[in-house]
Amino acid sequence: MLIGIKVGDTKTEADYLVKKLCNLRIFTDENDKMNLSLKDVGGELLIVSQFTLYGDCVSSGNRPSFTQAARPEIAEPIYEYFCEECEKNGINVQRGIFGADMKVSLINDGPVTIIIESKEK
Repeated sequence: MLIGIKVGDTKTEADYLVKKLCNLRIFTDENDKMNLSLKDVGGELLIVSQFTLYGDCVSSGNRPSFTQAARPEIAEPIYEYFCEECEKNGINVQRGIFGADMKVSLINDGPVTIIIESKEK
């Protein structure tokens, strides 16, 4: 999963997202219905911090603005907290390297990509 941490995010938003992520029923059951959670299937997570998720490409010009992405000194502790809380929920977590230029590849199994935002404050 890719996680973007924006200006104003706190552990409260992380807690909400951990609960949602670990319990979201996005895996198919024996009837081919999305009815099982990450916990149900014994799934694991690779969590990669991705500040560019908050790139604003609409407001002006042709260069994305990243002013909505939290500064690293704020985002990294929240990222680490998020990973730790997923582990406390019984999920095996592998982490990307915060702030690193990583080459990440994935196989997207099916036409499902889900964006989860924290609740509005």
